[in-house]
Amino acid sequence: MTWIKRQVERLVDTPVGEARLVYHRPRTTKASLLLGHGAGGGIDAIDLMALAYALPSYDFAVIRVEQPWVREGKKVAPAPATLDAAWTAVADSLRTRTPIVFGGRSAGARVACRTARRLGAVGAVALAYPLHAPGRPEKSRADELIGAGVPTLVVQGERDPFGRPEEFPQGINLTPVPGAAHGFEVGRGAPLSQEDALVVIVEAVVEWMTRLVG
Repeated sequence: MTWIKRQVERLVDTPVGEARLVYHRPRTTKASLLLGHGAGGGIDAIDLMALAYALPSYDFAVIRVEQPWVREGKKVAPAPATLDAAWTAVADSLRTRTPIVFGGRSAGARVACRTARRLGAVGAVALAYPLHAPGRPEKSRADELIGAGVPTLVVQGERDPFGRPEEFPQGINLTPVPGAAHGFEVGRGAPLSQEDALVVIVEAVVEWMTRLVG
């Protein structure tokens, strides 16, 4: 697998502060994947980085979106409506003639699912989707996932305390990552190495996006 590290950055004004976009472009673009980060981390999460560096080799552009609250140095993510407002401004600022797919990890996956249909995305990629808070399976967030209104791929670690693969509703298009936790980190004795776990994520997204956009 080829990893491309070429990137370009751009700042975007939103109603809730300045967002930062990091572009990873191929020479020819079939589609673009707009990726948001989680509530407990940033755009340098290992799954987001793996997709950003690998997908351009398959003619998919990747745009990582750093939310304003992270740029401002805050430690706690704001309310969903605030996250959606920033994401909407970012999506509206894009000028692309190719299909766009929304995606993200954890809280970023929820943002992608909530806004995909309304903002014209052709699909959504949900990485480490937080189906529920740890230990609270009765408070499910499956409605946001099911209600995305566009074709959706979930990539979920088998040991994710926010929702193991078998906890998701039937009919969800889901790829499990063996031995992986919420951040897709794998521990000792896991059936896959860390690099192989990232390959599972990349291959799942590449195959799904290829089927989606033709």
